[in-house]
Amino acid sequence: MIDAVVALLVVAATHAGFQLTVTVLVYPALAATPPDDWARAHDRHSRRIAPLVFLVYGGFVVTGVWAVASEPLSTPLAATLVQAAATVLLTGALAPPLHGRLGVEASRPELLRRLLRVDRARAVLAVVTLLTAAAAALTR
Repeated sequence: MIDAVVALLVVAATHAGFQLTVTVLVYPALAATPPDDWARAHDRHSRRIAPLVFLVYGGFVVTGVWAVASEPLSTPLAATLVQAAATVLLTGALAPPLHGRLGVEASRPELLRRLLRVDRARAVLAVVTLLTAAAAALTR
């Protein structure tokens, strides 16, 4: 049977793969979209990625709560939980408002650059979270 720390590691690995795919492939393709096709491409991206975001970030919430409720709080586990929470908060606080504005505003280049910076921060957090989750699973 899988325990909470291993489940958190699986979610962290899933998130890192998802986030790196977005950072390396999805957002660069979106950023290269010609202005006359922007609204359609951005709307399609938003509709398609939303279920994955809810699934991956929901996995962090579920496994994080499970780990807090059932595991001794080691330093690597605490770091993983803090980093996962920071990722969820960073994403929730910044990405949806930027995407919302990108969907309607003509001043797209500045907003797009801001979104790409937020995305790179999430990619770094994803990799660091995966590493601390692995440490949490290996040091029990």
